[in-house]
Amino acid sequence: MANGFSYANSHQWANLGQGAPEVGPIPNAPPRPTSIPVPTDSLEYAPTTGVKALREAVANLYNVTYRGDKASKYTYENVCIVPGGRSGLSRVAAVIGDVYTSFQIPDYTAYDQVLSAFKRLVPVPTALDAKTKYKLDIQQTKKDIQTQGLAVILASNPRNPTGQVIKGNDLKELVALGREGTTVILDEFYSWYIYPNNEHDYGKSVSAAQYVDDVNEDSMIIIDGLTKNWRLPGWRICWVIGPKNLITALSQSGSFLDGGANHPLQLAAIPLLDPSLVALEKVSFVSYTQNAHYERLRQVALQKHFKAKRDHVLSRLPALGLDVDIPPNSTFYIWLNLEKLPEPLNNGLVFFEELLKHKAIVIPGIFFDINPSHRRNLFNSPCHHFVRLSFGPPIEDLDKGLDAIGQVLQKVKRTGTRNMGHGYKKSIDITLNTEVPNVNGSLSPTTPTFAQI
Repeated sequence: MANGFSYANSHQWANLGQGAPEVGPIPNAPPRPTSIPVPTDSLEYAPTTGVKALREAVANLYNVTYRGDKASKYTYENVCIVPGGRSGLSRVAAVIGDVYTSFQIPDYTAYDQVLSAFKRLVPVPTALDAKTKYKLDIQQTKKDIQTQGLAVILASNPRNPTGQVIKGNDLKELVALGREGTTVILDEFYSWYIYPNNEHDYGKSVSAAQYVDDVNEDSMIIIDGLTKNWRLPGWRICWVIGPKNLITALSQSGSFLDGGANHPLQLAAIPLLDPSLVALEKVSFVSYTQNAHYERLRQVALQKHFKAKRDHVLSRLPALGLDVDIPPNSTFYIWLNLEKLPEPLNNGLVFFEELLKHKAIVIPGIFFDINPSHRRNLFNSPCHHFVRLSFGPPIEDLDKGLDAIGQVLQKVKRTGTRNMGHGYKKSIDITLNTEVPNVNGSLSPTTPTFAQI
């Protein structure tokens, strides 16, 4: 490849585009799994909705964590196990009828692909404003439901790429829309990556499950899994939670879309979801078993470790002349505004291309301007001047990537930008639906997937 990137030599690169957390040991956390049993029965196909015991474990975890005071409880019939978040989204999209579907800009890139592939979901964009910290205006959303006939709301929470989170009363009001005829689909993969300011708030997470009244009547769909929170992206064990009738439909769509999740890994995941080991809520240490206390330390270890990495990156960026307008309070992403840089380096695609020459990767902001079926021209996209930096990788990789950014900016000071930005055409006709630089720095006729964006 032109810039030498390959998975075989990826250790030589600083991948700040990485959409997954580091998977190795972190301070004060339990050891990582190194092996799993493979009983003979697990060599058979698993049900397309997943192993019943794992479905029960997921339901029980959510009941204990978020629904202790609710009469309505999740059961295994409210849970479908899927081989990854994209599979979960695809299964859900396949069973929804012809409806107007609200999505936000910027948001997770997979929504572009899902809304493009499943034509019965008619996409309706809402541009979030940096002036309000990319907050979803719930009152405006209610008006849009009435005036535009929105039937589905799709969003990530916590938000990828902006690192913000919907919580408290805002989340409660959003979930309430599911009792008023609108289906709400929330991608909650970063629900543990919350960075509190107060010590006593460590160990808490966020989920719409806390505000669902009736698990079979509220039209609320949650997608999550082991990928981010358990730091096991390679396992591809995720789940969809929702009303029973939805789960029945997902069994049918899964039979032709993906065939189901890995059977042995489903069995291996069951003990990881034991509420006695996953103390997500802050409770008295007196009530803990030794193992539960140990597991709560794992939750706190994750939050403190990733918050420290966030703070490290945020402390280095100003020294490079890059200010973060809206620091993330969740996820492991920084939505970095490049507008103050000289042209054309202030364009996310050019910034991305220049960093490739220094063996570093970021994700151009334009990728998060969701544009299903390329209906809109993105020439004036509000995301052009942004890149997404991930602080998911180990801190050594973060420093390597930040050093590469410094090298690019030093080069600009010495020689200017006259030799930059020639790898793509500055044309109103060239947007993400035609040509964008791929990871080798050349032009590609299709949008690179960056499989784990």
